[in-house]
Parts: sequence; C-alpha cells; structure tokens
Amino acid sequence: MKDSKSNSKLIKPSDATAWVSCIRRAWLDLHQATYYEPDPFSQLLFDAGLQHEQRILTQLQSRHDVYQATSFEHTQILMDEGVPVIYQARLINHEVGLLGFPDFLIRHENGQYQAADAKLTQNENKKAVQIQLGLYRRLVDNNLPAIVFLGDGRMASLGEEVDALVDAFIDSMHQLREQSKQPEVRYSHSRCRICPYFAHCRSQFDAKADISLLYGVHGRTAARLALAGIRTIPQLASLNAENIPDVPHLASLKKKQRAILQARSILNDETFQLKTITLPDGNWVHFDIEDNPLAATCDRHVYLWGLLTPPYTQHDFDYVWTDDETQDYRGWCTFLEKIEHYRTRYSPVIFAHYSNHERATIKKYAERYHMSGHNTVQWLLGQDGEVSPLFDLQKPVLDSLVLPLQGYGLKDICKHPKLVNFQWVNEESGSQWSVVQFNRFLQATDSRVKQRLKTEILAYNCDDVMATRRLELWIRDLSSKGDSG
Repeated sequence: MKDSKSNSKLIKPSDATAWVSCIRRAWLDLHQATYYEPDPFSQLLFDAGLQHEQRILTQLQSRHDVYQATSFEHTQILMDEGVPVIYQARLINHEVGLLGFPDFLIRHENGQYQAADAKLTQNENKKAVQIQLGLYRRLVDNNLPAIVFLGDGRMASLGEEVDALVDAFIDSMHQLREQSKQPEVRYSHSRCRICPYFAHCRSQFDAKADISLLYGVHGRTAARLALAGIRTIPQLASLNAENIPDVPHLASLKKKQRAILQARSILNDETFQLKTITLPDGNWVHFDIEDNPLAATCDRHVYLWGLLTPPYTQHDFDYVWTDDETQDYRGWCTFLEKIEHYRTRYSPVIFAHYSNHERATIKKYAERYHMSGHNTVQWLLGQDGEVSPLFDLQKPVLDSLVLPLQGYGLKDICKHPKLVNFQWVNEESGSQWSVVQFNRFLQATDSRVKQRLKTEILAYNCDDVMATRRLELWIRDLSSKGDSG
C-alpha cells in the first residue's frame, strides 16, 4: 500500500492538537485548510521537538538494533521479522479510518509491539498527547500501553484509561468530515491570536459583536448566555445584573456587574474604576525576568533577571545575565546578592512586577537549589512572619479597574494609546521573541552576533521594566483623580 492523496481523508493523530484547541480549527483543517508559515517561536518548538526525538533515538540505538521504516509495507515487513525497534513507523487502518506515524515501535518481550513517541512536554496528561498515543495503540491493535518519552527525561505509559477520550475524538472527527457548515465556537483571546485561521474567524466574531470577545466571558459562559437570548456585547451592556441568569463562571452579582461594565467599557472605550487603589509605600524597584522553557537540564533557565531602580531612567536599568544553563546557579546567587544590596540601599523597598510569574519563579529556584530557608528568599516570599516586598501590579488592575481591552496583559494595557500609552522600541519583541533570540544566542558562534542578540534582549527587558514603571505612574494618577473626584 502506497502513500496517496486518498490518505488525506483519514484521521491522523496530529489532528488531535487542533481538535483539543478548537473544534472549528479541526473542521477548517478538514475543509478549508490554509498554508501558513510557522512563527519563529513555533518553529523553535518544532526544532526542539526534533532534537528531543533524536536524543531518544540515540538512546535506543545504544541498547537495541533500530531499523528505519520507509513505507507502510516496509513497516509491516519489519514487524513480521520481529526487529527490536522500528523508527518512523507508518501505520494505517482503512476500516477505522486512521493513519499514523509513531516515532518508534518497540518490541515487547511477549513479541508484540508498543507504539512510542517523543514529546517535548513534561505532562503526559495533556489531552492531545493522550489522544495521539491512544490512536497509535489502536493502529498497533494490541493491549500493550503506548509509551511517551517526555521532555523532562521521564517515560510514561498510556493504556486503556485514554480509550474513552480517543473514542470521543474519533467520533467527533468523523462527524466533522461529514459536516458541511463550520461549527459554532466562542472567541478565546489566548488561543485565537495564535491560530492560523484568526483572520477568518475574528471578522465573524466582530460582525456579530459576540459576547465571548469580552474579557472574563468564557466559552461556556457565552454559550449559556446565548440560550437566555444574550448573544451580543450591546445586549449585555444594556442589562441590569439582576436580569442575568446564573451561568458557569458568572453566578455572583459582583461578577455579573463587572461583565456588564466590561461590555460598556468596550463599547464606549471607557475605563471604570471599581474602588480606590492603594499601592504599598516604599522605594519601588521594577522587576522582570526572561526564562527559557527549552532548557535541557532545568525546568526553566532564567537567563535574565532585570531590574529598574530609582530614578527610573534607562541608565538605571540593572540586570543579572547568564550565558547558558551552566551559569544558572551563579546567576541565581548573584540575583539574591543584588536583592540584598537593594534591601539596604532602598529600604523600605518594593519589588514591583506584573503577574505571578516572578514570585513563582523565585519559589521554584529556591526549591531547585534547596534554599527555601535562605534569609533573602524567606524575606522575598514573605515567610516566617516577614512581609513580602514583592508586589504584583496585575492584582490592583484586575481587582479595581475595568478597561476597554480583550486581554489584561502588560502590553495590552501599556500599549493602548488612551491608557498608559507606552510603546516598546522593538514592536516585534515579546516573551516568545525573547526566547527565540536567546536560543539563537546559544547557537551562535560569532561573538559579534552573540553580543548583538544579547543587546537586543537586554533592550527588550529594559522596556518591560520601564513599562511597569509607567503603569505604576498611570495607576497613581488614576487614583489621585478618583480621590479628587
């Protein structure tokens, strides 16, 4: 049996990623597939996945004879011969309508084969992973669990416990193939922005003024509101909270009132302040980190600990940089030393950041290096009765403000011309951009190229802490106007 265009109609394990993300995306892949160039971060993840696969291949080759399959027929021949490991196997089942290419087939001691795949993720419980490995089990057609070689070095097994999810996926995909009209879905600010069909769907959401465009209105929430006849942003904006039914994620009167204000904010490009914002007293140092999720030996390697000190000019940008993971511990200790220096110099000091990521990272580093009892760590995290100097600026924003935005990320707020109106020098820069640049830094051999990449990353991080400083000033100005009013 040869590869052919007819095989494009079969269900593939790779379809699971789109299906889990959005059922419309899965339908569009089937009926109106569009070619798109992967963005640099997606390409980086893809390349890292291939490198992980090659590492697993090398490990298997050190213990077994490994044979590479070249076709469906060749895969079957190798299985009939009982070779120890088959690499890049090709499997097909026309009766069920499945096609799959597991990375490996590993011969079990009972003579049967186990499907195995290398996955960069560290979580075998992700639905897409469970579906993909479950489909490989169906294609191998035995009771042995499938094996997944995870990015953290663990090996996990997935057996009959994923069968129900696999059945649901197969049934849904068969229905989507026969369905002539695209499914109704809801907008998700985080998922939709990275989807190749964003432009296709976004215009439709905008045309309908769909309430799922609102921050805080989840897909299930919007679907249940639609059953009550509340489908559009103007409809929601015109309601009283008492007239909105209890639905998932929107059951309390307070949440309903906020949803109404969010609708009015978007419609009128207006900001609402729910309550007075009180910021902690002290000398503020703004704090932001850049970390690499593709680090080989650590969960995440912080390659840049960035800080902005008074009087908050670009010349006051301070940082700890590490060239690679071998310097990870030294970078962490240098960061703690710098924190102690600021603790004395700027007492009382406040380390302001945006979102919980910085606090969570400090906690993880303390656990990684068995330093949870370190005095500086305990002070930073507010342990043993200490008052933490860390302050998350996102909390007063989410607790006290309703903004004309679909997302409440730092850039969403700061870039808005009627809000903070701070613009990053490099418009393309962002957290994923920084990871791509750092991995290019790791691969570069020319010292001039490495220095250029480092300079660009530092400039981006400097803009990040400058942005949190501008956000602080904007909040203070907003609060003073509210108080005077």
